[in-house]
Amino acid sequence: MRKIAFHLNCLEQGGAERVVTNLANRFVENGYQVVIATEWYGQDEFWTDPRVKRVHVGLREGDDKKPHLLQILLRIKYLKDFIKTERPDILIPFARKALYRGLMAAYFMKIPVLISIRTDPVGHYEEISDKIQIPVLFKRADGCVFQTEGAREFFAPRLQENSRIILNPINPKYIGVPMPKKRNKSVVQSGRLVDFKNQPMLIRAFIEVHKKHPDYDLKIYGGDSLDGTKEILEGLIAENHAEDYIHLMGASDNLEKDLVDAALFAFTSDWEGLPNALMEAMALGLPIVATDCPCGGPRTIMTNEVDGLLIPIKDVKALEEGINRLIENSDFAEELGMQARKIAERANGDVVFAQWRDYIEELCDKEG
Repeated sequence: MRKIAFHLNCLEQGGAERVVTNLANRFVENGYQVVIATEWYGQDEFWTDPRVKRVHVGLREGDDKKPHLLQILLRIKYLKDFIKTERPDILIPFARKALYRGLMAAYFMKIPVLISIRTDPVGHYEEISDKIQIPVLFKRADGCVFQTEGAREFFAPRLQENSRIILNPINPKYIGVPMPKKRNKSVVQSGRLVDFKNQPMLIRAFIEVHKKHPDYDLKIYGGDSLDGTKEILEGLIAENHAEDYIHLMGASDNLEKDLVDAALFAFTSDWEGLPNALMEAMALGLPIVATDCPCGGPRTIMTNEVDGLLIPIKDVKALEEGINRLIENSDFAEELGMQARKIAERANGDVVFAQWRDYIEELCDKEG
């Protein structure tokens, strides 16, 4: 059976890390050998099957005192040494810096490299270093997995042609949860408190919604990213004397229970890759109003007026109107929620694993 090597910075909780650990666990369950090469160990990492091998390829003791350029070269060398030792059939780097390291380490080695873009390329692949490395290195990639069509369109035609769009797998605990017999009067959101998710827009919109529907409250679930967003939200709540009806709930490991009977889910990001929180809300059958943010994640998984409402980014009034519409038209809201649940048919673990497996086998066969 083939040996698959994933490479990324660490396995600390995040979108790319969750996808890698889910895939690694599924591949070893299906008889593959899997090794994950990481730069460091995080404090709160995802669980991996004991059969998944973990190898440290980051800087070693004393390397952090060396010049920055030498540190970069050492990271590439250590990854190259890892490839020579482990001899995987394919290398799959995730996320920006890991992609460059992986492509450089494998440049003169006969091993296919399957890269994966996990965020909006606009603003994240536009630095001078990106403009130098992408034309040189990305042509070495044997394939690429994108999450959205918008992300794929950012890159050169050759990479687009040698690529697939594969959705993130939805955590099984969100699939098949019974629809509530009665919804409570709460608008909910889940996700880290971080600037690009634009939770201040949600609070401003809901303050207006509350004037029309004073029996509804807003609950925002998510941990603090420590970028100052939580303090901004707390300030907005205090400034508007909204403590009785807007609540920062903190992080939760039971969102499938916390969210399922809410009136609706509001998604307000200014940009995202493919938002797991939105997919989970869809799988739960929640009526949803979501920003149509770049690089097209919501548009990839939702159809406006069919399984959710899509609104422009940073449009407080459109968000207010969308929330009011779903509150005031419960039959329409429930139909959106029922249609949204169908996301599980194309983004469950089995379907996503099969797409990755087939693509990996295709690339390995080509190299062979």
